[in-house]
Amino acid sequence: MSNDEAPVIQRRGLMLVLSSPSGAGKTTLSRQLLDNDKQIELSISCTTRARRPSEKDGVDYRFVDTPTFSGMIERGEFLEHARVFDHYYGTPRAPVDAALKGGRDVLFDIDWQGTQQLAGKVKADLVTVFILPPSTRDLEKRLLTRAQDPKEVVAQRMAKAADEMSHYAEYNYVIVNRDIGTSLSNLKAILTAERLKLERQVGLSDFVKALREGR
Repeated sequence: MSNDEAPVIQRRGLMLVLSSPSGAGKTTLSRQLLDNDKQIELSISCTTRARRPSEKDGVDYRFVDTPTFSGMIERGEFLEHARVFDHYYGTPRAPVDAALKGGRDVLFDIDWQGTQQLAGKVKADLVTVFILPPSTRDLEKRLLTRAQDPKEVVAQRMAKAADEMSHYAEYNYVIVNRDIGTSLSNLKAILTAERLKLERQVGLSDFVKALREGR
């Protein structure tokens, strides 16, 4: 059998979580990873906050009202949900389950609270990465340059950043985002290694059996 004819080893997908304080670069890293790797897809969270001008419904988030969100909580449709800055965010369960069973990876852009909830439910499928800024000054500069939020919201986010960053030790990996290209390379390396873990290659036993039988 040639290399081109070799069977693909069945793999269970993984859940890659990126967390950081606002402005540390996780959204940019997420988008670049999605552009560079077709084996991973973005988990589209639901939120009750207003849509920003640059965002698209169903692409960046599913924008819903509070009664709709509450109903989804009551029906157990979220893997995790949290209240952040007076708005609700949550990860729908059904599309994630379908992706993992199909051997596809799912990327999550969520905070430490959501990550804790996921760890309590699906820890075996979870790979968590915390993104840190190179400095507090750099973080504030990024938030102001982004110009998507009013100054009072930027001040809110800066005040919360210290608490968010204190949770770095709860994650599997930490990346200090000094340079987006280097950070992306590090993130790809993490993803490659995690995909090769024995427990995720669920078709490996059949593959090795075939090798031993000379097939």
